[in-house]
Amino acid sequence: MSKLLPILLFGLLTAGCSVAQTPPATARKNPWQRAVIVDEFIQEKMPFPESHAATLAETPQGLVASWFGGTKERNPDVGIWVSRQENGRWTAPVEVANGVQSETLRYPTWNPVLYQVPGGELLLFYKIGPKPSDWKGYLRTSKDHGRTWSAARALPEGYIGPVKNKPVLLANGTLLSPTSTEGSGGWRVHLEATKDNGQTWKMIGPIENGPTQGAIQPSILTHKDGRLQLLCRSRDRALLESWSSDQGQTWTPLAKTSLPNNNSGTDAVTLQDGRQLLVYNHVLPPGTLAKGPRTPLNVAVSKDGKEWYAAAILEDSPISQYSYPSVIQTRDGKVHFVYTWRRQSIKHAVIDLKKLKLVKIENGQWPALKGYTAPMGTAEITKD
Repeated sequence: MSKLLPILLFGLLTAGCSVAQTPPATARKNPWQRAVIVDEFIQEKMPFPESHAATLAETPQGLVASWFGGTKERNPDVGIWVSRQENGRWTAPVEVANGVQSETLRYPTWNPVLYQVPGGELLLFYKIGPKPSDWKGYLRTSKDHGRTWSAARALPEGYIGPVKNKPVLLANGTLLSPTSTEGSGGWRVHLEATKDNGQTWKMIGPIENGPTQGAIQPSILTHKDGRLQLLCRSRDRALLESWSSDQGQTWTPLAKTSLPNNNSGTDAVTLQDGRQLLVYNHVLPPGTLAKGPRTPLNVAVSKDGKEWYAAAILEDSPISQYSYPSVIQTRDGKVHFVYTWRRQSIKHAVIDLKKLKLVKIENGQWPALKGYTAPMGTAEITKD
């Protein structure tokens, strides 16, 4: 009994709360996880069966995460949930938005995106609609770092805000949102720009698809020479890119990068030292299929957005999917990720950049380190 007592007390003290975990035992066997210094669930057991599409922001009082959750994606009961990190622990998730239209009609909500206005409010963009082609964009704001939220404000007709990944504040004061549509015209990428934190908007694009099948869910990277780069999810068995030399006003046609893509969500961020960091499923679908298992979940780094180096693997189990990541760099220089864990929960991971070992990715192949080869997984193929 004396041996069991400390375990029972620990379980009672931590029930319902997330506890920061050191990297799992497998990390000691996996050299690609040497830089992972935090590996934890925001909440291991969610109050609903499915969680997906997480987003993350750093406020003056700490991290805030959001995602959509409910019985199943596309079901009307799916709402937008928020958790805050306080004293190293994540608070219990709270639903802050839903798709209720009337007493008899409710639509699902989708893809929240958080953005902290420098010196201002925390913005929460999200979508409501029965399916992506019918999305309508909404915005709520918080003046107290995610504790309470304003009433929902609909974005102008035809605008949905950032579709999955965070907007970027440009040097000219424009907040540029990377977005896309999936309607009858196929997959198209465009940008939505605001200079007053969402009060008024201007649309840019859509970007020409070029020789590709189009793309969705872009991320924006900024380069030292002033150029902007988009990295996008595609059905072309590779990540797609587009470049702008005029602060996002015009863009080159979409083109393939050297990185494989299995039609799954990605995210990217420009680091404080000017390098680019990308988180994605480095998976080449078998045969001609554009969809493949969403594992492993990889991190790559580049100086120029063209030549990429393998940096880390956040998850490598072939059991299920690890997907739809979001990444930010906090003021202390650490890199934080949130992502879908097997559709059941949301994971939070932190990387110390000083501990990374970078190995060049050649011919689209993730490099093997001595004694370890990253498994490509055999997970089930999912629809979205």
